[in-house]
Formats: sequence, C-alpha cells, structure tokens
Amino acid sequence: MERTVVETRYGRLRGEMNEGVFVWKGIPYAKAPVGERRFLPPEPPDAWDGVREATSFGPVVMQPSDPIFSGLLGRMSEAPSEDGLYLNIWSPAADGKKRPVLFWIHGGAFLFGSGSSPWYDGTAFAKHGDVVVVTINYRMNVFGFLHLGDSFGEAYAQAGNLGILDQVAALRWVKENIAAFGGDPDNITIFGESAGAASVGVLLSLPEASGLFRRAMLQSGSGSLLLRSPETAMAMTERILDKAGIRPGDRERLLSIPAEELLRAALSLGPGVMYGPVVDGRVLRRHPIEALRYGAASGIPILIGVTKDEYNLFTLTDPSWTKLGEKELLDRINREVGPVPEEAIRYYKETAEPSAPTWQTWLRIMTYRVFVEGMLRTADAQAAQGADVYMYRFDYETPVFGGQLKACHALELPFVFHNLHQPGVANFVGNRPEREAIANEMHYAWLSFARTGDPNGAHLPEAWPAYTNERKAAFVFSAASHVEDDPFGRERAAWQGR
Repeated sequence: MERTVVETRYGRLRGEMNEGVFVWKGIPYAKAPVGERRFLPPEPPDAWDGVREATSFGPVVMQPSDPIFSGLLGRMSEAPSEDGLYLNIWSPAADGKKRPVLFWIHGGAFLFGSGSSPWYDGTAFAKHGDVVVVTINYRMNVFGFLHLGDSFGEAYAQAGNLGILDQVAALRWVKENIAAFGGDPDNITIFGESAGAASVGVLLSLPEASGLFRRAMLQSGSGSLLLRSPETAMAMTERILDKAGIRPGDRERLLSIPAEELLRAALSLGPGVMYGPVVDGRVLRRHPIEALRYGAASGIPILIGVTKDEYNLFTLTDPSWTKLGEKELLDRINREVGPVPEEAIRYYKETAEPSAPTWQTWLRIMTYRVFVEGMLRTADAQAAQGADVYMYRFDYETPVFGGQLKACHALELPFVFHNLHQPGVANFVGNRPEREAIANEMHYAWLSFARTGDPNGAHLPEAWPAYTNERKAAFVFSAASHVEDDPFGRERAAWQGR
C-alpha cells in the first residue's frame, strides 16, 4: 500500500497521490497570526492528536484580487484569511530517501499570490527530477510589511518584515520535518520569482536564515527589488493607519479592526503604496546586496536571471504607458526611477527596433532599473566572494495581446515548472511550437542546479558557463537557446556613463 501518512514533529499528516506523486497540502508551519498574535513574528504551530487530513490547500493570506492573473487563471478557490500560514509538499515517496528539496517563494509584489496556484504545482518537478517540492504562503501587504515599531513600541519592532520572518519559519519547519517526506534537510534550494526572488535575495543576507538552505535561484528579482527605507516605510504606515482610523499606540484598535477593513483602507490609497522588506536595523541590518558584498552568503551558489522585456507586463495593468509620446514617457520614467543619463538615452535610441512602438523602446529603461540592475549587482557580489553564479535571460516572446508583451515578466514561470498544460497558461504564453523545447531546457537546468549547484547537462544545447568577473556569460533561453558573453555590458556601461 502506498504510504501517504507521515509523522512530523507536530503530528501525523495524511496526503494523497496524484499522477504518481504524493502531495500533502495545507500544512500549518506556524500558529495563526490572529488576535493577540496579529503583527507579531511567527510562532511554531501547535501539535495535534490523531491524523490530520492534508488533502486540501489551506486558506491564502489576506490580499486583494490579482489584477493580472485572475483574468487568466480565474479567481483563486481558497478564500483569503489572516490564518494563512500553510505550506504544501510534493514528493515521489515518503520513503526515507534523501532527495534534493526545492523551496518555492511566490511573487505578487508582496501584495497578492499564494503557493497553491496551479502554476506552481510541483508534480512535474517531483516526477521528472526525483526531488521534493515545497510551496508556501506568507503574510503580505499590510499584514506582512507594515512598519509599526515607531508607533507601537518594541513588541512590534519587527512588523515591517513579518513576511520575511514567515519565510524563515517555513524554512525552519522544512529543515526539521522534510526527511519524513523523502527530502534531504541538508540539500534545500530556495527559489522564487519577482517578490519571491526579492525574498530570496533578502534570505541570502539574513543571519537567521543561515544554514537553512544550500543554494538559491532568483527569477526576475533581487534583494533590492521593492526594498524600503525606514523613512519611506514609516510614511506609508502613517497614511494607512490614518485612513483606517488607528491612532499611534492604539493597540486595541490595531488588533480589533476587521482584516477586510484594514486591507480596504490600505488599498484605497491607490497604487502609489508599495510593500516590501524594510531595512529596519532589526531584521534587516543593512541593504541585502551590500550584505552579500561582505560575504553574508559566501559559498552559496546562485542561479539568477531576467526576462528580456520584463516591464512590458505592466502595460496590462496600466495601459497609459502605451499611449504616451517620447517626452512624456521619459518624464514619467525619470519620476519613477530617477534621472536617466544621456549616454543611456543614446544607447536605447541606437538599439531600438525600427518597427517597435515608442513605448517599447523606452520601457527598456524600466526593465533595466527595476530588474536587470539588481540582478547584475547581486551576481557581481556573489562572484566576488568566489561563489558559483549562473546567469540567464529568457527571450521567448508570447504572441498573445497582439505581441505587445514580448518576453515579459512572469512569462518563464510555466516553463520552469513544466506546467504549460495548466489552466490559463496558454492564454499567457501562447502556443508557439518551441514552447516544449524551452520548457525542457529550463526545467531540467533548474533540477540539475538543485541537485548539484550546476545547471549543465544533456538537456542544454551547449554548455552554460559560470558568470565571473572576468567572463560575464549568460545563457539565453529562446527558440535557439545559446550562450552570450556579457549581454548586458553595453547597457550597463551606458548607465555608468562610459
């Protein structure tokens, strides 16, 4: 009889089998952060008696609907709740074998998302690579990143980074329990995309996460993405508390306001409110990439990359980008990401595709400043410490929406997970014939890296060299995947005024 009941430190869990892979869903890795525990760091879960059913995903954490993917995937089936700190596990067998573990942190701008999305289903990874896959939920938006210490005292000094502390708690749970599911607690690779990759960048720098993982993969994000200063975080918190009718120090109102009301108050302030980790001097002592330069993650191999046209995705949520002329676009970009040097302006003009609309030419600035720059700084910092670094760029262009998205943000996700068949995926990535080949290349490269720290193997058409300070190589995933030496070199030099 196939074994679906496992013994954890907290009690027994009964999972199920799907497509030849064992799955355990909705496993609590921390106590529910509700009532008196709202806005406090996570605590280990309570033990239970008997066998707990683990065949349904737990609730997702409090969040608004996803403005992009809800239309592609349909609304999530799990209702949002403050009680959302659950994880899910896919494994070939709970048999005592020590398999590599892939620990996934989802994206969503630290505002929305969950580990139960069908895009992150771990079945293909477990089946193709003989690995264990873990996906998690963690607190987001006002519940995970509200900087309360200045207004509510020492007990809430870590509130601005609760989402990160949740991730550490989930990692610690996996470290302590994953052997029961057929995983190797000493061979854990953390990986994530967008805000998930930003989380990975932070975890690489965090002493509390040291020793909880062996390798890291960062997709379209770094420790600088969505990072906030204490001043910025405090100003945002003051606006949200005022809108919610919570006076500084009014702990009773802070803990009793209904979660939906608090979230509505925050959302009513508009898209200018940004959530993310805070360099608070407590959880984050310094900027994560600066910490890497000082050796915070020395010896940890990383795989890191971007999609070619990251920022094009955001024209779906803000079509005004596509309607502006050159001057208006550049004025807006200067307001969003700071002044653009003349050398960079010349670079984007000289390298523009003749047939591309104006907005596509200039949104490359946003792609560089928001995503590429942090990737390069992270890669340089790790390479300088002697760690193995592998860089990639994803060039497959989706034909949907008239082709305007090109190789946009999040497009690589179903390729990495080999989930091109999941609901809604074709609506986003299209049906170009090269899809399957690229998915095989990426999927098995990620598996190889999780197993050995090296993405190479027969699945790639040519060897993927490491990124070093001497040879800044990147593997380009496309219809004809290949290696390029320093593909971001000219662009980086233009930004540096050279």
